[in-house]
Amino acid sequence: MNQMTVSKSVLRRKPIDDIEEENKHSGLFKSLGLWQLTAIGVGGIIGVGIFSLAGLVAHGSESNPGVGPAVLFSFLIAGLASGAAALSYAEFAGMIPRAGSAYTYGYVALGEIIGWFIGWDLLLEYIAIVAVVAIGISGYFDAFLSGIGIHMPTWMTSTADEGKGGIINLPAILVCLLVTWILSRGTKAFGRFELVAVAIKVILILFIIGLGVFYINTENYNPFMPSGFGPVLAGAATVFFAVFGYDAMSTAAEEAKDGKKHMPKAIILSLIVAMLLYVAATLVLTGMQNYKDIDPTAGFASAFQGVGLPVIATIISVFAVLSILTVMLTFLLGVTRVWFSMSRDGLLPGWFAKTDRHGTPQRVTWIAGVASAFLAGVFPIKEVADLTNIGILAAFVVVCISVIVFRYTKPNAPRTFRLPFMPVVPAFGVLASAFLMFQLHWETWLRFGAWLVIGLIIYFAYGRRHSLMNPDSPRHKVENQPLA
Repeated sequence: MNQMTVSKSVLRRKPIDDIEEENKHSGLFKSLGLWQLTAIGVGGIIGVGIFSLAGLVAHGSESNPGVGPAVLFSFLIAGLASGAAALSYAEFAGMIPRAGSAYTYGYVALGEIIGWFIGWDLLLEYIAIVAVVAIGISGYFDAFLSGIGIHMPTWMTSTADEGKGGIINLPAILVCLLVTWILSRGTKAFGRFELVAVAIKVILILFIIGLGVFYINTENYNPFMPSGFGPVLAGAATVFFAVFGYDAMSTAAEEAKDGKKHMPKAIILSLIVAMLLYVAATLVLTGMQNYKDIDPTAGFASAFQGVGLPVIATIISVFAVLSILTVMLTFLLGVTRVWFSMSRDGLLPGWFAKTDRHGTPQRVTWIAGVASAFLAGVFPIKEVADLTNIGILAAFVVVCISVIVFRYTKPNAPRTFRLPFMPVVPAFGVLASAFLMFQLHWETWLRFGAWLVIGLIIYFAYGRRHSLMNPDSPRHKVENQPLA
C-alpha cells in the first residue's frame, strides 16, 4: 500500500449517520435520565479534590511550596480550563450521544488516527484514575480502623516500593473489585446507586461547609498567597485531577433516555455544582486552620480535629470513603464504554463489544476492573497518579480543536447546544490545557509517549486493517453482505 493510501486511510472520518444507526442496535440499555447523568458527573468530579488535593496544595509538599488560602485560585484556574472543554464536550454530546465520548468526537472531526490515539490514551488514564482513587480509599480506611484501635498488618496495606515493609495493598484491590461488581450489575442499577451516593456526598459537603463557617479564623487568610502566583499555577495543574469527570460521564451518552437533550445540560450542571462546592470548601478549610497545619492527606478531618471536634473528623473520614467511591464508579464506567466503542468500530477485537442481559459490556468491565486492581495493589500512588492528568488534558485539547473544526466543516449538523463565543472559548481551552500539560514533570511525558507508541504499533498491526471504515476489513464485508 503506497504512502498516499495509508495517509488517506488513517485520516478517514466516521460519518454521523453511521453513528445514529449503530446507536439503535448497540445492545446498551437507555435507562439514565437528566438527574442520574448529572449525579454521575458530580460523582466523578467531587471527591479527591475536596478530601485530599485541597489540603495537599494548600499545605505544600517537598517539591512544591504551599499556596495557602490561594488554593482557591488554583481551583478557579483549573475550573476555567476545564469549563472551556466542558462546553466543547456539551456541543458534541448534543450532536453525537455515543459511548466513545472524546474518542468518537476526534474520530468524527479529525480522523481515525486521532480518534485512536485519544481512545487508547483514555483506556490507560481512566484505569489509572480508578487505581489512584482506590489507593486513597485504602488509606482512609486504614486510618479509620487505626482510630478505633484496629491495626491492619503493614504487609497488606502498602506496596513494596513505598518502603514501609509492605507487599500488597489488599484493601485497594478489594475496593476495585467491589466497584467492578457494582458496575457489572447494569447501568440502571449503577445509576440508582450513584444518585443516592452523590446525594449523600453533597449533603456531607454542605454540612462540612455549614459547620466549618462557625470556626473560621480570618487571621488564617493572612497572607492569602504566601508563595506567590507561580505555585498557584502549578497547583492548578495538580488540582485539575479534581475538575474533570464530566468527560467520563459523557461516555454514558448512549445509555441516556434522551442523550441529545440531557447530555449538554448534565455536563454543564455537574461542573457548576462542583465548582461552587470547591470554592466554598477551600475557603472554609483554609479559614479553619493555618495552611501550614493542614494535613495534606485528610485536610477536613484534621481541621475539625484541630478545633476540638474529633467525632466530626471521624464522620468525615467514614463518608469520605463513600464520596470517593463514586469517582471510581464514574471513571470505570468511562473506560469500559470507550473500550466498547473502539471494539464496535473494529479498531479493537469485536469480542470486547459483547453485552449481556443487563445491557453491560461485561468482558471489558471485568478486564478493566482487574487491571485497575493490579495497579492499585502493587504500585505506589505517586507512580499511578503520574499516568492520569496528562492524558485527560490531551483529550481536552483534541475535543476543543475538534469542535472548532466541526463547527466550520459541518455547520448545518443538528446541534441541541452551541457553545458561545466560537472559536474563542475552545481556543482558550486548547491553550489552557496545553499550558497545564507543560507544568507536568518530564517523566510523565516520557511514560505518556511510550504508551502512545505502543498504541501506534497496535493500530497499524490490527486497528487500521480491521476498522469498519476499511472496506477491505473482514467485519465490514460480513456486516455489509447483501441478504439472499
